[in-house]
Amino acid sequence: MIGQGFLQRTLTEEETRDILFRGFENARLQDQRVLIIIPDSTRSGPMPLMFRLIHEALGDKVKQLDFLIALGTHQPMSRQAILKHLGVTEAEMADQYANVRIFNHEWAQPGVFTTLGVITAQELSSLSDGLFSMDVPVRINRMVLDYDRLIVCGPVFPHEVVGFSGGNKYFFPGIGGSEIINVSHWLGAVLTSYAIIGIRETPVRALIDRAASLIPTPTMLVAEVVQGDDLHGLYVGEMRPTWEAAVALSAQLNIIWVDKPFKQVLSIMPTLYDDIWTAAKGMYKLEPVIADGGEVIIYAPHITEISYTHGKILDEIGYHVRDYFLKQWDKFKDYPWGVLAHSTHLKGMGTYEDGVEKPRIQVTLATGIPEERVRKVNLNYRDPATIHPEDFANREEEGILLVPHAGEMLYRLREDSG
Repeated sequence: MIGQGFLQRTLTEEETRDILFRGFENARLQDQRVLIIIPDSTRSGPMPLMFRLIHEALGDKVKQLDFLIALGTHQPMSRQAILKHLGVTEAEMADQYANVRIFNHEWAQPGVFTTLGVITAQELSSLSDGLFSMDVPVRINRMVLDYDRLIVCGPVFPHEVVGFSGGNKYFFPGIGGSEIINVSHWLGAVLTSYAIIGIRETPVRALIDRAASLIPTPTMLVAEVVQGDDLHGLYVGEMRPTWEAAVALSAQLNIIWVDKPFKQVLSIMPTLYDDIWTAAKGMYKLEPVIADGGEVIIYAPHITEISYTHGKILDEIGYHVRDYFLKQWDKFKDYPWGVLAHSTHLKGMGTYEDGVEKPRIQVTLATGIPEERVRKVNLNYRDPATIHPEDFANREEEGILLVPHAGEMLYRLREDSG
């Protein structure tokens, strides 16, 4: 594994180039067909720089260099959005990048997936600490079989479902089938985001690593550690040790420790999040530092949709604490488990006893979504026009926190560090 990272400064372009070139040289990619699996635009990071340097390092050496956008179940990116994401023009794609192809993971199209095998009920029980026991088919985009090497390239952050993102998560859920997506996400929900987020080793990570072990094509990782688009660390090499190196830096760079909880948090969501399905990270990353009975406000006037993919289902089931679903499992078990998981993650911790739901905190949307719909899905509403972010600034001593670029930095209480 080749890599370098810093807390107090970013990598220079020359340092980044050197790490990539040396890492790829070690991998012996000459004359191979290479597929680079990358995030969509809901993840920060210097994607234009990485695209340019990867092509510089491999474009003349490999037999084929293609990129696949790991959408999970996000909406496919338009051609214009892809070009912006990669920092290139159509003319440049036709000229200096003419040998490169870029694909969306077309998860909704028939024939996209191939089955690699099955994680048995017995094995799943072991991986999930006895919580789940069922056979799970492991399906993945069949493109992985058309190449000699698969290279995941993306950032590593604290993550609500798996603990830390990155690595094999770009295969599952990134380009994986619905079965493994639903089981892994619901497993994370049963364990709760509160308990998982920012933890390196989790049952969900063990599950997706096991699923990825069924991929017959050799894999490797280019792991970024970033704040926004600033690259603080880059590691290239074998999947697991490379991911672990990135996690070690991310745990220091992407977690903010505070001494006491807040009664109110205003999470200002950047425009890279275009629905609540993605902008919910403004809740996930703050939940650990919100006091019992407190409130998180997701402030995103630009957002007008709950989920472009799953909005109709969320309109039916609403947002609820975990036990609301578990204690009425016969009623909800046939809904997509990944959607149930998102519902519980956004609503947060709480109880459901004798038909009464009591969430630990209040989740309020201050977005472009109409009040009627927000309340229909069991969330609180506030007119974004009534919010002036400057009114929330510099009030930490009062128990009020302003997070101007929410979604990627995890906030934790120091008392939880032990």
